[in-house]
Amino acid sequence: MSQLIDGKQIAKDIKDELKKEIQQLKNSNIEPTLAVILVGEDPASQIYVSNKKKACAYVGIRSLSYELPGDVTEEELLGVIEELNQREDVHGILVQLPLPAQIEEEKILMAIHPEKDVDGFHPINVGALSIGKEGFQPCTAAGIIELLKRSQITIEGKHCVVVGRSNIVGKPVSLLLIQENGTVTICHSKTKNLKDICRQADILVAAVGKANMITSDMVKDGAVLIDVGVNRLENGKVCGDIDFENCKEKASAITPVPGGVGPMTIAMLLYNCIQSAKNGEELFV
Repeated sequence: MSQLIDGKQIAKDIKDELKKEIQQLKNSNIEPTLAVILVGEDPASQIYVSNKKKACAYVGIRSLSYELPGDVTEEELLGVIEELNQREDVHGILVQLPLPAQIEEEKILMAIHPEKDVDGFHPINVGALSIGKEGFQPCTAAGIIELLKRSQITIEGKHCVVVGRSNIVGKPVSLLLIQENGTVTICHSKTKNLKDICRQADILVAAVGKANMITSDMVKDGAVLIDVGVNRLENGKVCGDIDFENCKEKASAITPVPGGVGPMTIAMLLYNCIQSAKNGEELFV
């Protein structure tokens, strides 16, 4: 039986560690604060925002909530972000995606000051990541690295295959795996011989958003399988990009869905917010 990588427990361990850091900051009259902006009434987004607020409350981060109507103009949203950029008592700004059609997501993400970009999506933070400098790392990608490290899985020297090339997960996790001295292959929709490449992976990260796309014949014995996908089947059940039931016996370690990578994303968001409160402008000097 493969090792089940318990993302819920590892995320809780991280949050408990952060609790102590936050108390130390509060003793120095610094209260880490995260501003969360939700536009519209998308049910999934409302759930994500609610989970982030609960996580903030658990560790002791002050959260500010900005719930804007779905017909808000781009100019109005930019105004809210600019106000938060100027506030010294706000350390992180998070705009819940997706945004309504009348708003250009890239323009909004670009408007968040890099020092408060706790999602790690601003080009300055992305650039820092690409050259190995300090900055905020995208939360899901950073969470994957923490999952591996805290599960005593060695990355150095391993062949790491990442299926998916998104700016949110695929590209940043590839860069982080390289920083940990992994040998990385990135696969995507145009990749030929995907099955053959996946079968070479010591560590396989699936981040494409297609239910059960990675099947057991694409996995070599003893591989570590990290499943980023969250897909809802017709019967209402949630599954990942990896066929868990048929792959778990071949893998040496595997993340479940739910309860694997997902909880780590919020844990790393909290971590980034605390780093902002601790470092302020020093992070980008």
